[in-house]
Amino acid sequence: MAEKKARKIKSEAKEAETEARPAPGKLYIYDLEGKVAGEKDLPVAFKHEFRPDIIRRAVNAIESNARQPYAPSPTAGMRHSVSTWGKGRGVSRVQRLMDSSTAAQSPNNVGGRRAHPPKVEKDLGKKINKKELLLGKLSALGATSEFELVRRRGHKFDEKLTVPVVVKDDFETIGSTKDAVKALSSLGVYEDVERSLAGRNIRAGRGKMRDRRHRMPKSLLVVLSKECDAERSVRNLPGVDVVTDPRTLNASMLAPGGDPGRLMVITEAALQTIGAWTR
Repeated sequence: MAEKKARKIKSEAKEAETEARPAPGKLYIYDLEGKVAGEKDLPVAFKHEFRPDIIRRAVNAIESNARQPYAPSPTAGMRHSVSTWGKGRGVSRVQRLMDSSTAAQSPNNVGGRRAHPPKVEKDLGKKINKKELLLGKLSALGATSEFELVRRRGHKFDEKLTVPVVVKDDFETIGSTKDAVKALSSLGVYEDVERSLAGRNIRAGRGKMRDRRHRMPKSLLVVLSKECDAERSVRNLPGVDVVTDPRTLNASMLAPGGDPGRLMVITEAALQTIGAWTR
């Protein structure tokens, strides 16, 4: 009897799994209550070859080209009246403040100028072919539809969901953050926002002294078809990025840091805009 019961439980579990998953190449469409409201074919844009090497190259190029040139002031460390004592006094022959023994201005002195400082004219960007950039974007887009890649990236969500998580266009009418949290909780993806908040920590290095004291893991990527109330409702949630025009998506948004498989919540209209996205 025990064996029969065990077999029955296993068969019921298998049936539940098959019910929870649509056919290959299909996506469920969810309403704001997290219930399945329909089914849709996965667009051809999500079916490109997975190339993690190209994704990494594309993200590195995008982030390098977004860097802001920086340099110290040309006169930094040189705003002193200095002279050298010369030789014969038993001290090092460095520049010293006038009427003082305090060394200044030379690169090896405390408060002196930097020897080889960064320069504004230095090109910090990286070149990449247009076709490589496009391939990186399409490959990163395809990775968002791979359940195992999304889970391996560390995202937390209901395992019954199909990825990317497609929601009805009613999502774009959400008018408050409270309603947005409720909708995301019903969908089964709000746990990932909490994961991002829990991972907030103090940055290592000098950045903590330069107005970027904390760092936070990325969580959801919310893609909307247009500028709407939902953008203002969702954008302040921890780790969440919001895109109001699917055409502006790039490899850096779809695979932050070059790690593919970001958890994406996309509206039905935005998914239709992507459609047969090839450029």
